Amino acid sequence: MTAKPRPSFPARLDRTPGPAPARGGAMQPVPASRPAAAKPVVRQQPHGLGLDSHAVRQAMVNKLAAQGVSDVRVLSAMGTIERHRFVDSALVNQAYEDTSLPIGLGQTISKPGVVSRMAELLLNGRPDKLGRVLEIGTGCGYQAAVLSLLASEVYSIERLRGLHDKARENLRPLRLPNVHLLFGDGMAGFAKGAPYAAIIAAAGGEAVPQAWIDQLAMGGRLVAPVASSTGGQQALMVIDKTPQGLRQTVLEAVHFVPLKSGIA
Repeated sequence: MTAKPRPSFPARLDRTPGPAPARGGAMQPVPASRPAAAKPVVRQQPHGLGLDSHAVRQAMVNKLAAQGVSDVRVLSAMGTIERHRFVDSALVNQAYEDTSLPIGLGQTISKPGVVSRMAELLLNGRPDKLGRVLEIGTGCGYQAAVLSLLASEVYSIERLRGLHDKARENLRPLRLPNVHLLFGDGMAGFAKGAPYAAIIAAAGGEAVPQAWIDQLAMGGRLVAPVASSTGGQQALMVIDKTPQGLRQTVLEAVHFVPLKSGIA
């Protein structure tokens, strides 16, 4: 199979200027008989019942901390990225609940608890940022945005054209120069960007593709859901690539969409 040409990085996000802010009218003179009174500033309630306020995200972060997420960098990233901007308008009022939500084409945005848990596993207590990270399954782009605050570079690949385009649209306003969106078969990874300090998958199959193992750097860590061959129940798996070989750790049960090959 002929390799596709490598896209130019960092990804250029279209800059579509919005309308210029409306200027206020001319200031009216204050009558001499009465002093000018300072008008109270009335802040308009943002769309989505205040979902873009820091307090709403902080409440979610507090819940994540109560669930056991302790890495302050992960908690900070979760509190910075506005999840409601990555879900459909009809679901924005559920954006900061710890639940997965549909994003179209049979796919979902992962629960904040799962996103933060997997990010914390990738960091594994290291004091510095992650290096280059490969994300399998861009979806709506939310996890890629979170990872952009925890890694030097994020390569995120999506096999569904509709979701790839949606993620690009969602991420455009954030203008994240270290996020590279790719359209292709995630099971094949992205060899041109390898080796990766970490690989994270948002879909689960019965086995971790060999391509991911090959593209993981020595000393790197892979976090992915893996389904059992009997029953198909998924569990979170951590694979560490060491000079002595692969070290696998199976953790708690999770539920992700199935891992599929090809593009659509």
